[in-house]
Amino acid sequence: MFSDLPTRIKQCARDAGFDLCGIAPVRDFAELQVFPAWIADGKHGEMKYMEARVEAGELRRASLARVAPWARSVIVCAINYNTAHPYSTQVQPEEAGRGWISRYAWAREDYHDAVLRRLRQVEDELRELTDTTGNWPLGTGNLHFRSYVDTGPLIERVYAKYAGIGWIGKNTCIINQQLGSWLFLGVILTSLDFTKDDLTEGDLTADLPAPDRCGTCTRCITACPTQAIVAPGELDARLCISYLTIEKRGEIPDNLRSGMGRHVFGCDICQDVCPWNRKAPVTSAAEFEAREGLVNPALDWLAEMQQEEFRAVFRGSPIQRAKLSGLRRNAVIAMGNSGDKKFVPTLKKLCEDPDPVVAEHARWAVETLDSAPV
Repeated sequence: MFSDLPTRIKQCARDAGFDLCGIAPVRDFAELQVFPAWIADGKHGEMKYMEARVEAGELRRASLARVAPWARSVIVCAINYNTAHPYSTQVQPEEAGRGWISRYAWAREDYHDAVLRRLRQVEDELRELTDTTGNWPLGTGNLHFRSYVDTGPLIERVYAKYAGIGWIGKNTCIINQQLGSWLFLGVILTSLDFTKDDLTEGDLTADLPAPDRCGTCTRCITACPTQAIVAPGELDARLCISYLTIEKRGEIPDNLRSGMGRHVFGCDICQDVCPWNRKAPVTSAAEFEAREGLVNPALDWLAEMQQEEFRAVFRGSPIQRAKLSGLRRNAVIAMGNSGDKKFVPTLKKLCEDPDPVVAEHARWAVETLDSAPV
């Protein structure tokens, strides 16, 4: 009686603007079992929210059955956010002294809001189906949905794999054979229970789970400047440029600063070098087009930015997560890594900045540039 429902769900997702949709059962997948050890090893760094536990002591993100015992399935939706701009690895000479903001953060609207709005639309359409379609297993009154974008009690990429969205690459990103890895994921937990036959009939004829097509390629591992991919599919966040520029507060360890290059918010290198992204299509979602000035931004502009301008420029942007102090710190490090001595006067002024974190990194940047070849 559910054979056509997955197809209807996928159509609802298309109507809401998603590029991909699949459904995974709630299970104790093998990939979830490595998460506790990863946390225990401290590889999540300062991201304390990942340590959240349920009453039984299990990690929330690996214990969906305990956190939402009513959930039987996870609807996984994905939307392409790639734009037509060059990759971070395609640096033109005139851009060498400019910063890099991760592609996902260029958007005109925070992806959390843009994706969640679409998930709500899918929810609404599914509720309408419950009002017009008979033979629902739990009855209309007992049917539950709950949508999340990065905030749910689950590891999205694991469910994306088992929903057929893509495989988990060696860089830990979800990779789709047609769209590549420039994908935002959103999930809807639901009390709808599907059989395996339900999920493999009709329009949702994806391989479940998605087969791994990375093969012997290790380009993402080799390209990482800080060697954050410590093993295929295993990331040490403490070494990751995205973590360092976004989540890490205070001082950046000296031994990691040079590896950060010109990155001021996030890092795209492991995706930029991935062969599956060579022909990645451009998004059709207007919200993900780049805001003016965020592609290869001027480093001195960012380093000297004040709070009022920061709030105005990055209103509604995920860049706010780094906070002004973190963004300025990152820009100062990038200036030191640029090899361009034109930044020395600005950096010397920043050595006396009221923000001690900015001042300390400015002193490092000056020393780095002073020792750079002419």
